Amino acid sequence: MEWSDLKLFLAIARQGTLGAAARSLGLTQPTMGRRLRALEVSLGQTLFQRTADGFVLTDEGAAVFAHAERMEEEALGLERELAGQNRQLSGFLRLSSSDWFGAHVLAPVLAEFSLSYPKIVVELLTDSRLLSLSRREADIVFRIAPFTEPEVISRKLFHIDYRLYTSRGEEHPKAGDGTGARLVTMDEAFGGMPDVAWLTRLLPKAEIAMRSNNRDVQATLCRNGAGLAVLPRPLGDSIADIEPVDLGEAPPGRDTWVGYHRDMKRQARLRALLDLAIGRLAN
Repeated sequence: MEWSDLKLFLAIARQGTLGAAARSLGLTQPTMGRRLRALEVSLGQTLFQRTADGFVLTDEGAAVFAHAERMEEEALGLERELAGQNRQLSGFLRLSSSDWFGAHVLAPVLAEFSLSYPKIVVELLTDSRLLSLSRREADIVFRIAPFTEPEVISRKLFHIDYRLYTSRGEEHPKAGDGTGARLVTMDEAFGGMPDVAWLTRLLPKAEIAMRSNNRDVQATLCRNGAGLAVLPRPLGDSIADIEPVDLGEAPPGRDTWVGYHRDMKRQARLRALLDLAIGRLAN
């Protein structure tokens, strides 16, 4: 017998009908009926009389109801105690990510985290450098390169799709040509990025107009007509004044990874932030 089955039983006993109980738990009526039958079979008892006015507890059901209510009180008390402990978590966490990822992906998650854990101070460093977890330059790092350090615990978070964008209303270039097109791309230090090679291959006759290692800067330049830019979709799709350009082949996407030093794995505040970030972002 599971606590979730007893919660279902209590809802039916209190509401009197499967429909009302289902609505109170966010389930469907057929699901409620199926799980109630399974519970009765597992106990070997009929817990309710089915009447024209609804479900009425049998003597066996009344006995189960008394025990289930006591279990509910204990479970709710435990939830309240844990919630209180969570809100008392305090301390400091330093995070690192790229500029656009911090602004457009992490910031909403961190705002939610701050409301739940008001005594934890989070510092987010947006930097193109890969900060070291081993040297404790950051507690948690989000990046597009997998972690290879043996002392780092990591997991893939989600895949980011990219698109080519232009200022709204501008003429779209043709794949394989690009004559007359101007490009906003990564600076030379990041010339090996997959989207730079993709642009060169798809638009070989286009000219470089501007370079920047900052995706938000690239997006702003694109919006103001400086040229076409390859941008991560969470950033590009959020800007009203630019539109996607279809060249028949999407730019290469990137996987995002999150990592932390293994010595930190039992730290409660780190686990709380990781659990929220994974819950909101992972796919």
